Amino acid sequence: MFTLWSLVEATLLFLNAVCVLSEERFLSKYGWGISSQVQGFGEPATTKGQILMLVRSIRTVAKVPLILFNIIAIVFKLLLG
Repeated sequence: MFTLWSLVEATLLFLNAVCVLSEERFLSKYGWGISSQVQGFGEPATTKGQILMLVRSIRTVAKVPLILFNIIAIVFKLLLG
């Protein structure tokens, strides 16, 4: 059954996965590492570069709120099953 809680939980799991993802160990194997994004001044950003910047931004901004949301989700699961 698809509920609002399922959507929140899936979003939380996705954000956790993005924050834990290691650029040096995992992404560089597939050409998505830090060194692959070389862009000159004034050049438009590529799609790959935009995705990498989104991953880095999520990791920077969502780290502390994710800790709180994970604690809330764990307590919620413990109390209500």
